[in-house]
Amino acid sequence: MIISQTPLRMSFVGGGTDFEDFYQRYPGRVLSTTINKYYYIVLNPRFDGLIEVRYSKIETVTSPDQIEHPLVREALKEAGIEKGIDIVSLSDLPARKTGTGLGSSSSFTVGLLNGLYAFLGKYIPPEILAEKTCQIEIEKVKSPIGKQDQYAAAFGGLNQITFNCNGKIEVEPIYLTPKLKEDFQNHLLLFFTGIERLANPILAEQKQNIDKKFEFLKKMSDMVPIFRSALENGDFKKMGELLSQGWLLKKELASAISNPKIDEMYNLALEAGAWGGKILGAGGGGFLLVMASPEKHSKIKEVLNKYQLIPFRFSESGSKIVFKN
Repeated sequence: MIISQTPLRMSFVGGGTDFEDFYQRYPGRVLSTTINKYYYIVLNPRFDGLIEVRYSKIETVTSPDQIEHPLVREALKEAGIEKGIDIVSLSDLPARKTGTGLGSSSSFTVGLLNGLYAFLGKYIPPEILAEKTCQIEIEKVKSPIGKQDQYAAAFGGLNQITFNCNGKIEVEPIYLTPKLKEDFQNHLLLFFTGIERLANPILAEQKQNIDKKFEFLKKMSDMVPIFRSALENGDFKKMGELLSQGWLLKKELASAISNPKIDEMYNLALEAGAWGGKILGAGGGGFLLVMASPEKHSKIKEVLNKYQLIPFRFSESGSKIVFKN
């Protein structure tokens, strides 16, 4: 039996600049961290040669080509496994079919690939794991997504990820003192909006709008080093204000990124003293990240008390094998 554990990610600034259509013409940048919410993939050999996949449904087939789940199908083909395996997926934050805004689809695929190669007795380094996941999700399954989630899940930790015009992707760890990292976490709150949405239609529109919204995306990319500098200097108020600026820019990228309910949540947080925040991921629902002085947290929780507060911590490592029998 093999069990892989792969973290979900929280993106602060630069999301949307990781589309190849953008960074081929202007460097894309994202600053993100992984958190202690995970996808677990359990793999076990089968004596009867069948393949069984268990997620929101159960599929039992004789070959990978028969599998309906596109990511599982293509991952098995990539690894070259044709028969005799059970695959079960579990998540700390169930994504159902709608996604979480925390990179769950890529965390699932990174963890699945990592587990499949471990099943074969192979180790795949993070950069190869991330790139193979990009090939599966973007090239084979044709998901309208960028590349930040795959690299965040594979590498783990707090990073600036740069997408260069020549196609090279650089993952640069951001090292903070333990106190500064603790302070950073203590300025953040995460709420579930209660809205479940399909991310792909929003992302597809965003991708189609890249030419039209190119200047917005440039500003979002250029915001990353400014946010990083504020972080390294412990200027949390400026970071919150940058989150707010980034959220306003992001709302321009596609029509369904925000809605009246999200705007109401966000405005209530601001009125209660938050410096800023954003909807994570594609938008339209999922999770609202809020940044505020810890002294304001009680008031913010009070005005948003009908929304579920999600406790979390930053995590240090990317996808890893936590059990191998």
